[in-house]
Amino acid sequence: MNHHPVESAVPPGSRIAERLAGASFHDSWSIASDATALSALDHFLLAARKTPRWIEACMRARNLAGGLVGLKDLGSLSALTPGKTAASYRLGDRVGIFTVFENTFDEALIGDDDKHLSVVLSIHRQNDISSREAIITVTTVVHVKNTLGRLYMLPVKPMHRLIAPAVLSSLGGQTHAA
Repeated sequence: MNHHPVESAVPPGSRIAERLAGASFHDSWSIASDATALSALDHFLLAARKTPRWIEACMRARNLAGGLVGLKDLGSLSALTPGKTAASYRLGDRVGIFTVFENTFDEALIGDDDKHLSVVLSIHRQNDISSREAIITVTTVVHVKNTLGRLYMLPVKPMHRLIAPAVLSSLGGQTHAA
C-alpha cells in the first residue's frame, strides 16, 4: 500500500457505507500506516494534531465568511482536548470541529449535522496482513438539506479534494503513539 494518500473506494462492510444512499457528495482516501496497534480515532487524532497551517487558515476564512451568512463557527480542526485519549471519547463528545457519532477500534464516525448539511466522516482501519501495515481510509459523506447547503458545497467540494489528502498524508509510513 502507498504511504501517500490515494483516492479509494469506500471500505466494504464499513458503517459509513450505510450512509451513502442519497448523498450529495462523498469521497474516500486511503494511506498505509505502520501503527497497527492504534485505533481508527487514534489515527484521526494524530492527523488532526498535524493539520497544515494553510488548512487552519482556510478554516478561519470559512468561519469568518460563514458567519456573515449565518453559518456556525466550527473552530479549528486541530482544536483537540489536550491529553484526551481516543479511548476516552464518548458519543456526543467534540473532537476538533466534529462530534463523535460512533467509535469502535476499527472505525470512528464523526461529523456535524445542522439545518443546511449532514456531514459524516469515517476513519476506518484495517490491518493488511501482507504488508504488516494498517490501511487507513477516510471517507466523507455529505447530505445537503437546502439551498444554502448547496451553495456552501460549491467551493467546499474542490477544496475538500485538497484538504482531505493533505491532512491524511501525515499518517504515511512512520507514525507514533497518539
